[in-house]
Order: sequence, then C-alpha cells, then structure tokens
Amino acid sequence: MDKEERKTINQGQEDEMEIYGYNLCRWKLAIVSLGVVCTGGFLLLLLYWMPEWRVKVTCVRAAIKDCEVVLLRTTDEFRTWFCAKIRFLSLETPPFSSSKSLVNKVSNGHAVHLTENLAEENRLEMNKYSQPQSQQIRYFTHHSVKYFWSDSLHNFDFLKGLDEGVSCTSIYEKHSAGLTKGMHAYRKLLYGVNEIAVKVPSVFKLLVKEVLNPFYIFQLFSVILWSTDEYYYYAITIVIMSIVSIISSLYAIRKQYIMLHDMVAAHSTVRVSVCRVNEEIEEIFSTDLVPGDVMVIPLNGTVMPCDAVLINGTCIVNESMLTGESVPVTKTNLPNPSVDMKGTRDELYSPETHRRHTLFCGTTVIQTRFYAGELVKAIVVRTGFSTSKGQLVRSILYPKPTDFKLYRDAYLFLLCLVAVAAIGFIYTIINNILNEVEVADIIIESLDIITITVPPALPAAMTAGIVYAQRRLKKVGIFCISPQRINICGQLNLICFDKTGTLTEDGLDLWGIQRVENARFLLPEEKVCSEMLVKSQFVACMATCHSLTKIEGVLSGDPLDLKMFEAIGWILEEATEEETALHNRIMPTVVRPPKQLLPESAPAGNQEMELFELPAVYEIGIVRQFPFSSALQRMCVVARVLGDRKMDAYMKGAPEVIASLCKPETVPVDFEKVLEDYTKQGFRVIALAHRKLESKLTWHKVQNVGRDAIENNMDFMGLIIMQNKLKRETPAVLEDLHKANIRTVMVTGDNMLTAVSVARDCGMILPQDKVIIAEALPPKDGKVAKINWHYADTMTQSNDSSAIDPEAIPIKLVHDNLEDLQVTRYHFAMNGKSFSVILEHFQDLVPKLMLHGTVFARMAPDQKTQLVEALQNVDYYVGMCGDGANDCGALKRAHGGISLSELEASVASPFTSRTPSISCVPNLIREGRAALMTSFCVFKFMALYSIIQYFSVTLLYSILSNLGDFQFLFIDLAIILVVVFTMSLNPAWKELVAQRPPSGLISGALLFSVLSQIIISIGFQSLGFFWVKQQTWYKESHPYSDAFNTTGSLDGNSSHLNDETNPDKHNIENYENTTVFFISSFQYLIVAIAFSKGKPFRQPCYKNYFFVVSVVMLYAFILFIMLHPVDSIDQVLQIVCVPYPWRITMLIIVLVNAFVSIAVEESLDWWGKCCLSWALNCRKKMPKAKYMYLAQELLVDPEWPPKPQTTTEAKALVKENGSCQIITIT
Repeated sequence: MDKEERKTINQGQEDEMEIYGYNLCRWKLAIVSLGVVCTGGFLLLLLYWMPEWRVKVTCVRAAIKDCEVVLLRTTDEFRTWFCAKIRFLSLETPPFSSSKSLVNKVSNGHAVHLTENLAEENRLEMNKYSQPQSQQIRYFTHHSVKYFWSDSLHNFDFLKGLDEGVSCTSIYEKHSAGLTKGMHAYRKLLYGVNEIAVKVPSVFKLLVKEVLNPFYIFQLFSVILWSTDEYYYYAITIVIMSIVSIISSLYAIRKQYIMLHDMVAAHSTVRVSVCRVNEEIEEIFSTDLVPGDVMVIPLNGTVMPCDAVLINGTCIVNESMLTGESVPVTKTNLPNPSVDMKGTRDELYSPETHRRHTLFCGTTVIQTRFYAGELVKAIVVRTGFSTSKGQLVRSILYPKPTDFKLYRDAYLFLLCLVAVAAIGFIYTIINNILNEVEVADIIIESLDIITITVPPALPAAMTAGIVYAQRRLKKVGIFCISPQRINICGQLNLICFDKTGTLTEDGLDLWGIQRVENARFLLPEEKVCSEMLVKSQFVACMATCHSLTKIEGVLSGDPLDLKMFEAIGWILEEATEEETALHNRIMPTVVRPPKQLLPESAPAGNQEMELFELPAVYEIGIVRQFPFSSALQRMCVVARVLGDRKMDAYMKGAPEVIASLCKPETVPVDFEKVLEDYTKQGFRVIALAHRKLESKLTWHKVQNVGRDAIENNMDFMGLIIMQNKLKRETPAVLEDLHKANIRTVMVTGDNMLTAVSVARDCGMILPQDKVIIAEALPPKDGKVAKINWHYADTMTQSNDSSAIDPEAIPIKLVHDNLEDLQVTRYHFAMNGKSFSVILEHFQDLVPKLMLHGTVFARMAPDQKTQLVEALQNVDYYVGMCGDGANDCGALKRAHGGISLSELEASVASPFTSRTPSISCVPNLIREGRAALMTSFCVFKFMALYSIIQYFSVTLLYSILSNLGDFQFLFIDLAIILVVVFTMSLNPAWKELVAQRPPSGLISGALLFSVLSQIIISIGFQSLGFFWVKQQTWYKESHPYSDAFNTTGSLDGNSSHLNDETNPDKHNIENYENTTVFFISSFQYLIVAIAFSKGKPFRQPCYKNYFFVVSVVMLYAFILFIMLHPVDSIDQVLQIVCVPYPWRITMLIIVLVNAFVSIAVEESLDWWGKCCLSWALNCRKKMPKAKYMYLAQELLVDPEWPPKPQTTTEAKALVKENGSCQIITIT
C-alpha cells in the first residue's frame, strides 16, 4: 500500500518531488477547529506555517489516483513541503465544428505527450463524440505548472509539448501542416492560455502574508504583553517600527512583482498569424497559441510569444534577454531528415540540442529571410510557463532556498536564545512564587523575559549589512539580483573564468593566414586583401562562411566573423523583399569584392558590352547556412558563384574537427606540428575547408539537406591565425587572487594548447609548473575507457620535445597551512570530450582531477555546469565569471556567478558587471567578505544585547523590580538601533588577504569571543548590583513603596516621578535599577566597539564616521546624565538620585569593563591563532573540506600524479558503489 501511496514526480530533474495522496477527514477537521478556538487561533497560525502538519492533522492517507489533496516534498537537501488541491477539468463542452467534439487522451493515460498522428486525433474526436459520458481529468497546480493524472504512468505528470519525444521527421511530416480549429480548441483546453501570468498580489493579500510572518506574530505577542504590563510607550514605538518595516517590505515586494509583471507583460499579447490544415492563414491572439500551431514569423520581426522551431526560412534574433549576449544570432530552419542523403530519421528534436533552429520566448526576431516568396514558418513547441522564458520567470518567482552555513547557524543561535529564555522563564516563576506575587503578574513577567531574550530588531539588523554591500557594489558597476548571495561570495575560494572576452580581449585581430596547396603548407601571409587571392577558394570561404547580417545598413554578428570579413575588404548585400518577389531563385545574401580588387577582364573599348556580360561580375550568393554550433565546433555554408552550375560548400571551425572531416590526402603531414606551434604561442587558429557539390543538388534540395551530408570529403584549404590579446588588467587581478589563496580555473571553448598558453601568459600557470594533459577515450570495439597522460612541453625552446626530464616530474611539497596544499607544481588540462568520459567512467578520479585541474578546453555549455558541480562536490565555494552567453547554466549553478554584460541586470546570473573586466571579481569577494564579517559582528552584538538586557532584568526581578518603560525605549531605540545600523556601514578592506572569514557562527573563536564578553558583562553588572547594596546610604525598596518620593535629595538634586498618592507600583525607582541601567547602557556601547572589527576584511571602525559620531554622542549623553543629573531627564527615565561618589564608582566600573572587554577581544585574535595551530599540531585534525582532506591523502600517494606517457584504464564498473578499478600501464 505504501508503495502505491508514495510516488515521485519530475524524476531525475532539478524539481524532483515525492507525492503523497490524502482525503479530507471530517472528524479530524472538527477536532482541529476546536483546537483553533481553544488556542485563540494560534493552532491555525501553526498550521499555516507548516503545510505538512496542516494536511496530516485534517486528512487521512489515500491512494494517489483517488485523493483530494496531494502533499509534495522536494527531494533536495532542504526537503521542503507543499500541498495542493486536486481539481477537475471537464471535457463536456459544445462541439467546435458540426461533427466534432473534444477528445481527451488524458483519461486513457496519454496526457503527457501530444498525439503525433493527426488522423488518429481526428478519429478519436469522432469516437468520443459518440460516447454519452463526460470526461473529467484530475489535475493539480504547483508553482504555475499543471500536473495531470495519467493512467498509463499511474502518476501525475505535467503536459509536455513537442519538445520531448518527437522526432525531427515527424515535426515535418505530422506537424508542419498546422491544426484544425477543433484540434486547436481541444489542445487549448488542456494547455490553457499561452501566457506567463505574473499576478501582482493585492496590497491586502501581501499585507496578510507579511503580517503572518512568525517574526511579526512574535512582535504582536510582545506588544500585547507590554501593554498589559503598562509599557505603553515602548509598545507603541515597537508598533510604529513594525508598521514602517512592513510598509517598506510591502513596497519592495510589490515593486519587484510589478517589475517582473511589466517585463513579462510588455509583449505578452500580440496578434499572430497561424497556418491551418487547409492552408488558410488565420490571425489570432498569441495567448491562444498551442503546441502544434504553425506560426508565421512576420517580415519586420516580432517578440516571440512562445518557443517555436523554424521549419521554413531564416531569422536574425536578439537573445540578450535570455543570455545577456547582445550580438544577434542567426537561426535557420530545422534540417528535414526525410530529404537528407543519409536519412537520419530517428533523431529526436530537443530545444537545447537544436538551439540554432529554435526561436525562444521573449527573444526579439529582428528580421527574417525568405526564399522564393515562401513564408517564414515555425511550429510552436512550448507555451506559457513551459517556455524558456517561463522557466526563467518561475525560477525568479519560486527561488530555491539558499543553503549557507551562516543561515543554518542563525537558527541555532535563535534556539540557544530560546533555551536561555526558558531558563529565565522558570527562574521568574519560582522567584515570584517565593515572593508571593499575584498570579497575573507572574504570567506577565515570566512571558516578558522571553520577549527580552529574543531581540525584535534581529531580522532588520541582519539585512542592513547586505543592503549596504549591495549599494557599494552598485557604485562600482556590479548589479545584484540575489542579495543573499553577497555573504556567500565572502567564502569563494575558487574562480572559474571563461577565456575569450573575459581574460582576453573580446575582439580578435587577424595575424595572418597559412594556405595549403597540394597538401603542403605555404609560407604564412599577412595580407589577405590582394588581387592575387581575390578569386581563390580560400578568400571565398572567408567571404561566405559566417553569420553576418545587415541590420539597418550596418554589418552585425559574431566579432570573429566581423574581423575575418573586414580583413578581405569585401561587400555584403542582402536581397530586398521586391527582388525576392521578382526572381524566384535569387540568393538571399550576396558577397562580392570591391571593384579595385578585381583584375581587368575586358578591353577598354568593349565597355558597352560589359553591362550584359553578367559572368564578368564576380559575385557569390549564400544559398544555405548551417550556423556555428558549440557542440560541433564548426559552421558551414553552401554558396554559388554567379554563373557557375555547381554549388560550393565552405566550412570553418576548430582545426582538429575540420581536419577530421577532410580527405586525408589533402591534410598536410605536418598539420599537427604547425597547429601546435601556433597554439603554444597563444594564437587562436581556425581551419578552412571546401568542396564542390554535385550538380544534381538543386537549390530546393539544398534547403532541406542535413549538414552531415555536406560536411564530409572536404578539401583542406589552410589556417586563419587570429591573435587574442590578454586584457591589460588580467595578470594583475589573477595575481591578487593567487595571493589571497583563491584558486583560478580556465573554462573555455577554445583549443587546448591555446588555452594552456593563455593560462601561462596570464599567470594562472607559473613558468616552472608542469601541465599534465588528460586525454580520455570512451569505450570502443569492446575495449574499456582509458586515459592517456601526456606532459605538455613547457619550455618552447627545448630541442627534443618528446624527451622528458625525470627531474621535471612534479615534486610534492609539504605545507604547514592546509589552504596552501592547492598551490602545487602541477596542473591538469583536458578538453570537453575527455571531461565527459572521465565523469562517466572514472568517477574515482574526478575529485583528484578537480584538486589540480586548471585548464578545461573545448567545453560545451552543459559541461561548464557539470564542472562547477564537480568542484562544489569537493567542497569548494565556486565563483564563475563569464560573458553570459554560453555560461548561463554555470553562472546560475556557481555560488557566485558574475556576468560581464552591458545590461544592467542579466537574469542569467546573480551578479552582473557593467564594466567588461575581471577586476569586478576581487571587488565582489572583498564586499562579500565585508558583508559576511558585518553579519558576524551584528550577530555577536545582538547576542550580547539580548544577554545583557536579559541579565539586567533577571537581577531586577530578584528584588521584584524591572527596567522602566522609557529605559527600555532609550536602550532599544537610542542605543541598539543606532549602533546596529551604523556599525554595518564599515566599507570593505582595500585589498584581498590570504585569510578567509569563518563560514559559520558555530566556530571556536567566535563562540569564545561571545562567551567571554557575556561573562565580563555579567560580572561587572553583578558587581554594581551587589556593591550598591553595601553602601551606607542604601535603602531597600518594594513595589508600591514611596521611599524615593519622600527622601528628597541626597546630593542637592531631587528626582521623583510620582507623588504621595501614586506610589511606584512596579518598583522601578530604586538604587539597583539606576546602577544596572547606567552600567548596562555603557556595556552595549563597549561590546559594539569591541565587535566592530576592521582589518583584514573591513576598514577600521574609526573610518566609519557615522558609527564613531553615534557612539561618541551616546557616550557623552549617558556620561552627562550620570555625572550631572537633569531633573526632567531623570523623571522621564525613572532614575533615582545617587550620591556623587557612587557615580564616580560606576564610571570606574564602566572604564575597567571597557578595558577588559576590548583587551580580551583583541587578544583573542592572537591567542586564537596560537591555540589553533597548537591544537592542530597536537592531534591530526581531519579537515572539514573534502578538497583539503584529499590534498593530505595525495601527499602520501606514490601513484599520484600519473607518470608521463602512461595510461589509466577503467578495468570494470562496480555496481555497488559506482567506483571503478584503475590500472596503470606504462
């Protein structure tokens, strides 16, 4: 039964959840209702906060297929609970055409995929129409996604569009015709309206949600309690503060909702044209689109209202909303496998795999290209929240909880305070019973001690430091959409950098070309723009093989393509709409050289004839384009020279990839050596290839042919050598990071040796360090996967590159500091393919390689994300810095992702730097460290504030006294709030240091600091409290006593608040109260100064002018009223007049307290380090971080690092623990 009742939805995905079925139980509901009444509504609040309890106490377990309520629990480390009500979708609706009614395959268990066969769908519609019973589908909604019940899966699943389980062949054969109106209506009922609805909640709804926050409920409880105890002023002040806090919070939340709503709603409803089955064009609202609709993309472009796959034409798209990349991208139609020469019919369509053919929701189509008057069409594959934009909005609306040790420790800290409060609660009850106090007073006072112990200002105090850090980051051009991550950035100890555009300049300069003739390299040539080369295939390839387009008359596209095209000096012209209409087969894009480059082909006297001799004009038309793919590492075009019968295929891309697709006899023998020479010098090398196509390949056939049919048997033409210069600030920034013990890793799509060369140039790999290249090969022909280890040649001037000096094998160094273990003399480098093989077949090696992996080349976007995860698995706090285009996944996955984008806030990453420079990385870490230290300071201060006030009240309770209303007010408002909000203003320290701040509150040094200050504060308060009783002039007081109303003045000043008819009910005005009030007031300021740490993470506190001024003014004021009493102030604060010598005694107590507190706190840093190193030396403590523990293990591992020219094989997979046996063959 249990197996049937608990199932998993979204299996294997990020939002995987366990699902349980429940039915409402009336007798349970009745008991809960009674409980709610008895507890005055508190039980209802508790159930509101705890969805799991809410369902379990009002419902009984039931089978999922028959349940009324579902309980969901995430399977991640947070194990968050949600509940949802089951609803019914009724299909009993009027028919949409004369002979058709709605059909629903959902009830038969086919909800989760669209019917591919439209004829079958029509037949089912007819069949269902003849059945009298109505169809009802059970579903629930969670996080804006509908989950339908499926009989075939015996589970709930969300409705998928054409993005899963649909082949490329069926996209053309079964879906390209469009939908009938009946089918469209049927699908709309299931899929709902195509909109990303971000509802802006009403102010009332937000108010209720905010007020029902546990913190504000506790505030309400405190206010009611204080009011019953006649602390009216304090209660009113807390109410005003809470109202201000709620209003500001509501304003911020509502503003975020409105911004998100406006971002989504800006283009949510537009009129679109769709093709129906009978080839008629119907105009509908974009909200009515469903998967399977064939949408016509307008000529002048549009903002995409859904995800759609192009089946006809080409589009120029700006995807900056999704990727942060402002360069327009060319999208081409999906290859039709049915007309492909190889006929690869079984390939499944996937929006990620076929990115270059998919138009994503929210992206802007700038312009379209069309052929022979045909419409540019795209089939809708996903709508609403299922689209890429919808998923992005969902991730903003429902963010994953942030897991950080600081926040976990914060809850422990609150629990500790609650435990302390419980002790005070019990003490107060016992003390009051012994002193025969009334029951009502016992209840009020014992509850009051709880409100004193848990500080009401804690949440506001904690966010202050982060808000200030966010402002400082904004000043240096770093924008943040996830403020909670600022603290986490203070812990970063490894940064992954993209190469091109991040470490190096975005633009590449053409250094030269090296052509190939008769399978031999010619000498490198610097100038490409020459008469001799103008009609060569090499220049033709440079002129055509790119994705450039003209937008408003300006050439636009990939920077590399732009540089290449500018180098040859050719002209690009795009056909206008009129030209396309006139000529059925005109080329959409034409390139031609400038007239001055063309050799004179006709005699001067025959100029009139030249007008009619078209072949004399040298032009090349681009017939078909296969865009650049990160996964394939190449791009290809089909072009035709004007007047030629046969077409040409041109290809450019990564040299290794291009060479593998060329005829072996056309590739020079020394290809690898020449390539290695260039890449070692840090050049970016691109190879070109060409092939004449068969004459039978007509224009129409080329439009539908797959790229695999074109990209083979090419002739290798040579290399283009591009120079990618390092950014000026790169070496200095990396040096700063290394000095701060922060590891740097390069993740790039470029060639391995180029990446290693750049890593050496920028100081990521030092000159004396060795680079070990891991070349992993997947299992093949019955052989197991293996890794070949090669040592990269570090000294370029060495004569024999194959000879390896035995002394050059890395030496293991023993370090005193565990943090230094990562800085050793060898680095691993690998490409994306090797990385994937290692992840799959060598899981035992992954942590070892993560410890010293520095260069990861030819990495696809998803591999970058996998790398970040692998580094996080060995307990690194990982930062990622990239341009936002191919790095979206990695930027989001990293603890601190920073995108170098011109946009103010890129949704691709938590942080965005407006200046495209990696100098933002140290700035972010410095601010993160400062914010983290501020959080610790505030936490420590709030802990001491609670304990000092708690102990003051506990001491006074022992004599049946308490602090006065205005005394509480003065402490909480004038001292605590002012200090908390000014002590958070310390700016970050100007440079990064090797030391890192602690990651959690529960650390030895921090706890010792707090405990020592608690002991000091309690000691000096107790000293004052008991010492005042020993004075000769001391008089004991009791509630309702009027001792201090008739004594007059002991020192020439009178201080009385009440007259004879109104004695002191709460026994506030007494010597103990006055002594404890003055000493504790000074103690708050003393611990504020002691905890306001400066170096090495923050600027010294004397540079925080607001804090200094606030503290000095508060000191001056308290000192003034203590040494020179003012009658009106004494009356308000309910202070009694004490003899002058006792005031001097209190001042001495306070000064000694200040000296001891600050001396202990300062010495703690020094003693803490000594004790820690002594403890580490006494016993070999196991490091907490996995990478540190691993580094210790590898120090004594004789087999690591692998020896040169050796091979590691995956011997056999062991199913039990997923590890592999490794053997090394020399």
